Amino acid sequence: MRSEPQASAYRAAPRIETIAGWLASPVDAAQFPNHILRFRNDRWARTVGLDGLDEAQWLSHFGRFEPLPGNLPQPLALRYHGHQFRVYNPNIGDGRGFLFAQMLDGEERVLDLGTKGSGQTPYSRDGDGRLTLKGAVREILATEMLEALGVYTSKTFSVVETGEALWRGDEPSPTRSAALVRLSHGHVRIGSFQRLLALDDAEHMAALVDYCLATFPGPLPPEGVPGRDEPAVVLLHQVVERMADTAAAWMVAGFVHGVLNSDNINISGESFDYGPWRWLPRWDPAFTAAYFDHSGLYAFGRQPEAVLWDCGQLAVALRLLADTAPLVAALDRFAPLCQQAMARRFCWRLGVEQGDHAADVALIQAAEKAMAASGEAPEMFYFRHRGARPGGNEAFDALLAGRRPAAAADDPFWQQDGPPSTLIDEVERVWSAIDDSDDWTALHEKVAAIRELGRQLGPAPKPAGHVSLGSS
Repeated sequence: MRSEPQASAYRAAPRIETIAGWLASPVDAAQFPNHILRFRNDRWARTVGLDGLDEAQWLSHFGRFEPLPGNLPQPLALRYHGHQFRVYNPNIGDGRGFLFAQMLDGEERVLDLGTKGSGQTPYSRDGDGRLTLKGAVREILATEMLEALGVYTSKTFSVVETGEALWRGDEPSPTRSAALVRLSHGHVRIGSFQRLLALDDAEHMAALVDYCLATFPGPLPPEGVPGRDEPAVVLLHQVVERMADTAAAWMVAGFVHGVLNSDNINISGESFDYGPWRWLPRWDPAFTAAYFDHSGLYAFGRQPEAVLWDCGQLAVALRLLADTAPLVAALDRFAPLCQQAMARRFCWRLGVEQGDHAADVALIQAAEKAMAASGEAPEMFYFRHRGARPGGNEAFDALLAGRRPAAAADDPFWQQDGPPSTLIDEVERVWSAIDDSDDWTALHEKVAAIRELGRQLGPAPKPAGHVSLGSS
């Protein structure tokens, strides 16, 4: 079964201060009329030594954003550019969030606390810098389910309702407001490099590469590839490896992120920034999550392509430091790495041992055909076939019969009618109870059920493209 996140003492590590002068702008948090704690993730707070805060202390740090001891004295809104639906935009940056603190966990990794809905910044443009409470609830559900399904994701750390009435075009308004805090392993985006390219700032580009290599350590590129000793080339190889794995994890999870702009791709490889996400109600590569994605650019089946395109924009930016050929060689690794990650994660989700690559690909293709034929949601398909259980599709069951179960499916959990779901109807049901009668029971029950799913699925494949610094 999956082990719980390991406890660690609080250790401030505001390392970004060394580059903040040209990467970010100091900002102040909004002054909110109210602070009601709605969600605190003590499961992950213990990894950075913050689970012992009482409610008043929690609200002072994650509602009023008073600095944590020895940490950043003032929040930082990061500056970046980015391609948004393939159109370059130099007028973006952290517009309703900021980097609040950095700490070490027990493995010596630097962890960031970043916000959403914490107020306006110099990059808010015409936005109010706020987040709806519904958006915060949706992010809790997204991150909890993604974590359970083995996706390398940011964690929803805290949600505080802030007492403002917000007007939104995509929600019944006025609607309630919230400030959300995320725990993640990095706050630097591809768009941060694009901005430095636009400024023709090779000196700071090199410094940012060095910061990322030190803060998010990863393996060296394979032997024999060109430019293997050049920092910019090494970083691109690591990002390609990480993002190929993350894209594969989304596909196996049946998850549609919705907005894979280059400013939404993190150098650490984490999945984050959840807006119009969905899980597939049925197997459909053309399914889109964002109502404004009219061309289907970020449709479910196009997510690996979109992520590779974004990695290509990082390569373009790194041309300020490196020649083209070594960077192209790094990008060429994306497709085979993604295919390998798909096989690894697909077999883990099914609870069966991996075969050779060709056999794994055949099993995945047969599963896709079976799901398309049945019209059932991927979450139910995986649930019914857990541990190599036959499910009624002759072609898929024949291939599955040759696999040894890697995980037992005899726990009563797997004898239920189905797994906990975060399909859109369930999300709306959970939100309606909060919106209509301020009843948070359904959310708490859903989070508990999702965490039990993660426990039953067991330890997930490790995120690719990282090396461990610690001993535990």
